[in-house]
Amino acid sequence: MKRIHIIGIIIIAIAIGAIMTTLSSSSTYASFKEAVKNPDDQFHVVGKLDKNKETVYNPQVDPNLFVFYMVDNEGTEKKVLLHKSKPQDFEHSEQIVIIGKCNDNGFEADDILMKCPSKYNDGKPRETVNK
Repeated sequence: MKRIHIIGIIIIAIAIGAIMTTLSSSSTYASFKEAVKNPDDQFHVVGKLDKNKETVYNPQVDPNLFVFYMVDNEGTEKKVLLHKSKPQDFEHSEQIVIIGKCNDNGFEADDILMKCPSKYNDGKPRETVNK
């Protein structure tokens, strides 16, 4: 076998290994109920901030801990412990996606994605006129 063929086979094997690793470690969208049933798996949970409950962020004590309560799309409420600083304009978000695992303390989130109202239409849906 030529040296170029051996190098090509090695590159293909590495690429297949990288793809398999990426696919096996990917998380899925779920509700809090499903995340509670599978505490070892990582999930994306979509929901909204419960504005009736307090949010706790004390950077003097722990700058990498932000605690809040979220209601998922099925109506289940859960305490969320985000291991990052409090995101800017967090209270104004329309929808939240948290990424992490569920345990006895609540949902331990490693990352957060927020959908905020559009700055172009002040968060109000546009009206269309049919002629």
